[in-house]
Amino acid sequence: MNNKILALKYRPKFFNEVIGQDFCVQSLANSINLNKLHNAYLFSGTRGVGKTTIARIFAKSLLCKEGISESPCGKCESCLAIDNNNNLDLIEIDAASRTKVEDTRTLMENVQYAPTSSRFKIYLIDEVHMLSTKSFNALLKTIEEPPEHVKFLLATTDPDKLPETVISRCLHFKLESITNDILSNHIKQTLEKESVKFEAEVPNIIAESARGSARDSMSILEQCISYGNENLTTDKISHLLGIIDEKVINEIVTHLFHKRLDNIIDILKANEINDYPKLLDCITERIFQISISRQTNKNTHNLPELFLKDTIKLEDLQLWYSILLQAKDDQRTVAGRRRKRVGCCISDGRAVAHAAFAYKGVRIQGPDAH
Repeated sequence: MNNKILALKYRPKFFNEVIGQDFCVQSLANSINLNKLHNAYLFSGTRGVGKTTIARIFAKSLLCKEGISESPCGKCESCLAIDNNNNLDLIEIDAASRTKVEDTRTLMENVQYAPTSSRFKIYLIDEVHMLSTKSFNALLKTIEEPPEHVKFLLATTDPDKLPETVISRCLHFKLESITNDILSNHIKQTLEKESVKFEAEVPNIIAESARGSARDSMSILEQCISYGNENLTTDKISHLLGIIDEKVINEIVTHLFHKRLDNIIDILKANEINDYPKLLDCITERIFQISISRQTNKNTHNLPELFLKDTIKLEDLQLWYSILLQAKDDQRTVAGRRRKRVGCCISDGRAVAHAAFAYKGVRIQGPDAH
């Protein structure tokens, strides 16, 4: 195996290698083919979905020595320099470490100078939402009316923190989380390229743990390969990633309906479940699946027959879902407050039971109830 980490080794270098972002890729390719190039582009989305990667490929398309094309040659001096992060006409800036207005002003003073050896000078500003208000003001005029040889590519995980005046001057591409099916297929292909043995269900398990992030899927996969010694079995990977058996989740949901607090606590102890954030996520996902299946009359998630009947009312499912989401928020609050007050019932798993009975008005007794 190549010693280069998987996230870098299999990072897309061309548009046709990008997964899960067809709308964005097709739009950029069309703009290149039609020669309709904007002054500034904004790519937003959660971590690891391809914001910076797509921006670099787009820059490569614009700077390729063979001409502007949706399919850069990948072999010329310019393309190779971008792949090696040393192209002088692609200036990459980490806004998180250059938030001061003085940095932005210095940057803008250099905009007027012509590219070193290419047709464009491209500024790729990552995590642009980290810039200060004064920095945005210094950047604003240049983004709106840059010299003809300058293009701006902005990337952010939090577009809500950007001033509307900046967003309105950019073509905004909102990148979606990558679906589990696409991620699973990508993981499977990577395992085959790396000649790693794996059981059929392993790519799906890793894809679910990656939660829509291609980069996270590669990082998790690398961890799994090391742990499994290049032989990935379902049991090993489930244990490593703390995957909770679906049967356990179904049992908990059943006891939720019957208001069986003791049974839920017994299940948690018997299965040695200590990752309560993961447990809350699993139960929340199952409640969502039940609601969708009931509404569409399609059992696409292979749910037990009990969950598909009117025994559990839809309005109760909705209330459970809301309570579980609140429990998740409470858990995050606990982590920040060293488990004070509300954290007592979450830290020992009783938040799950609390979510079960709150909608029935049943009070959980004990010193840590709330």
